[in-house]
Amino acid sequence: MTRALWTHLVKDLRIELRTLDALVSMLFFSLLVVVLFSIAFDPRGAFSQQIAGGVLCVATMFASVSALNQAWAREIRHQVMDAQRMTPAPGAELYLAKVIANFLFVTVVQVILAPCFLIFYNLHIAGQGWLLVLVLPLGTWALVANGIFFAALSIRSRNRELLLSLILFPIFIPALLAMVQATTAILTGESGPALWIKMLVGYDIIFTTMSLLLFDVVFHAE
Repeated sequence: MTRALWTHLVKDLRIELRTLDALVSMLFFSLLVVVLFSIAFDPRGAFSQQIAGGVLCVATMFASVSALNQAWAREIRHQVMDAQRMTPAPGAELYLAKVIANFLFVTVVQVILAPCFLIFYNLHIAGQGWLLVLVLPLGTWALVANGIFFAALSIRSRNRELLLSLILFPIFIPALLAMVQATTAILTGESGPALWIKMLVGYDIIFTTMSLLLFDVVFHAE
């Protein structure tokens, strides 16, 4: 890590640890989605394994939107973003610091959510459960890497929350599909998730690289 990237990352982590705004909002929303779906569908046995992957991924996706918007809203206050534009450090380092910080926030929420998810949906993992440790971070990185980029792109809009959802969700659909299919394959044990994991890896590499290359243009745009 370069000094600028480390400075931005530590700053974001300290702010979140003091306020807990993003973590609390994401955890509350994701828990609400999990509980409501468990009441609506009364998941039991094989049916719970079929829908659990989709519920987990969708809950994570919608819960993350509020945190992604807050990531740049904090920088606008007191002209912090204007000061960051004047520094000689490349904007890609600020972008990467934001992605890593929000990736950690979402991962913490997923770790807390996991036992609740197992209890409400009576899950018994039939496949190779350790692969979830690979699938969930890959899907989370895809969501956060795109979300941070498009949140910066829409930050000057009056309806930035709505605009972010309209841009992010369609682009995230391939990664969401791969994440859901891989998770379902692991939970049911009916098929191998290798193809979907490869798809997630390719998606992460392509969109992270594109965001790093284009972020300076978005960051310094008036």
